Amino acid sequence: MKPLMNLDQVEFDDIEDNGCYTSRRGQISDHIGARKLGYNLTVLPPGKAQCPFHNHHGEEEMFLILEGTGELRFGDQRYPLRAHDVIACPSGGPEVAHQIINTGPSDLRYLALSNVVELEVCEYPDSRKLMAVSGPRGARTLRTMLRADEPVDYYDREDTRDRS
Repeated sequence: MKPLMNLDQVEFDDIEDNGCYTSRRGQISDHIGARKLGYNLTVLPPGKAQCPFHNHHGEEEMFLILEGTGELRFGDQRYPLRAHDVIACPSGGPEVAHQIINTGPSDLRYLALSNVVELEVCEYPDSRKLMAVSGPRGARTLRTMLRADEPVDYYDREDTRDRS
């Protein structure tokens, strides 16, 4: 396996077409032997976002805008984006929630980079959801999506009868 790949060789293997969430992503890291970092090339058509507004509790992400213009939604702020902008999205709560939106007239292309973690919780502040995943990349043993605004008691659905 070669430890390098030119961006013109990236194959788009993750294609979303879900209304405003429409994108093409091409995985890079597995093809060049990365182990502790994950990276991909993302292409957003005009007016689209790759995913809902979210924050990670385990992963830290970095984005490098290659071409096009857009907007970064970050916490309660919005920032214009253009080619060669570098974006830091550290792990944390809703104050670091983020979303990249193509507000320009042509495709927005960017590199996405993150550390690889085996246990991740991702929050979606707009829709009040949580996603929990565990296991190594490519072999997840748990992936579940929950509504954060429907809390349950610790002993919910547990048999609490005394067994002595």
